[in-house]
Amino acid sequence: MVIKKLTLDNFRNYEHESFSFSEGLNVLTGKNAQGKTNCAEAVFYLCTGASLRIRHDRQLIRKGTDFARISALAESRFGSVSLEAVVFENKRELYVNGNKLARPVDLLGNMNSVFFSPGELRLIQDGPDERRRFLNLSISQTSRDYCVSLNRFQKILDQRNNLLKDRCFGVIEETLPVWDEQLAAYAAAVIRKRREYLGMLSPLAAEAHAYLTDGAESLSLDMDGDYPAEEEGIRAKLLRLLENSRERDIRLGYTTVGPHRDDLRVAIGGADARGYASQGQARTAALAMKLAETEIFKRYAGESPVLILDDVMSELDLPRRKKLLARVKDLQCILTCTHAERVLYGTESNRIRIHGGRIVE
Repeated sequence: MVIKKLTLDNFRNYEHESFSFSEGLNVLTGKNAQGKTNCAEAVFYLCTGASLRIRHDRQLIRKGTDFARISALAESRFGSVSLEAVVFENKRELYVNGNKLARPVDLLGNMNSVFFSPGELRLIQDGPDERRRFLNLSISQTSRDYCVSLNRFQKILDQRNNLLKDRCFGVIEETLPVWDEQLAAYAAAVIRKRREYLGMLSPLAAEAHAYLTDGAESLSLDMDGDYPAEEEGIRAKLLRLLENSRERDIRLGYTTVGPHRDDLRVAIGGADARGYASQGQARTAALAMKLAETEIFKRYAGESPVLILDDVMSELDLPRRKKLLARVKDLQCILTCTHAERVLYGTESNRIRIHGGRIVE
């Protein structure tokens, strides 16, 4: 998968600008706060329908305007594909090859991307929410069924929690088993897919980590919970867990068991990375997980995703910069930095200089 052209209208600090990307390394360079990360964010948004930087899409709209548009032309092994997202104050419209999508999930898989920035340290150092979000975004790009199951699980979970908060115990006792049946079915699909995905991610991340550290440290990934391998077995166990936790859930007013509570455990040298990893170790572990993600996308789609590296080089030492450049040489990569000469070491690239939301020749 290769993105050939990206056009931004009223997006962030861009009024109107078009970017032409090459198949290999593309470097967005310029001073801080000029729009490099905004461009990288736009590519990821077109791939996933989500941003890793904001909670509300309206924040993407340039100040003083009432909409933002992102459009791109990409090439895949199946031919050309055009993607477009138009964001308004209270809604958005998504298009593939000029056809308006009825469901946001249909955007997924048309163009895959992996995004890494210094902020990805959250993946290692913050709470379980960040690691679940990583899994959800990554798996959703390879499986629309997972995205649908996850969305339906979340809706039923919200309804169950609302019921628990109402404190109408007669209604709770009567209706909770019905919600639990539905919740367990979708939760089982989510858990099974996460474990299937982790079975691929873990060895690939361990290999990438060993490459980046010259084998000095080991990385391992594991999920919370002891579940059967088959989806029906997972569903049956979840039903038992929901029943056993019913009194506690009623007392607390929310659901205490399920995939929304699971965590992805990251260990470096056998020690919990969240509690013991240094900044450098956490950064390398997160980067290894992202490099593993690119390999999984390649297996699923039969072609590599677009790799976005936002201000990563300044955070790595010299040996790891060189190793990273060697590792991504066969991918289309969009890399942002302030001084290209200090991080590329003569590596051939398509360089685009940005100043004030404009491309500067």
